[in-house]
Amino acid sequence: MTLLTQILKMIAILAAAALLGNWFLSELRAARQNSKPWFAVYLTAPGILVVLSAVLLPIAIWYFKHR
Repeated sequence: MTLLTQILKMIAILAAAALLGNWFLSELRAARQNSKPWFAVYLTAPGILVVLSAVLLPIAIWYFKHR
């Protein structure tokens, strides 16, 4: 049972990452089409989530390894 639950957890995380990435890319395409500045996409909801995950995930991993 534990192997099955681990696989299901991995699939859920990968699916969420794929959805977030697709959402971010659609915002990026829209920003480019509207001739917005390069940083405009990072001020949207998916951009903020991408930046937060890129900053907080390594900090969380470091914290829990050194706990």
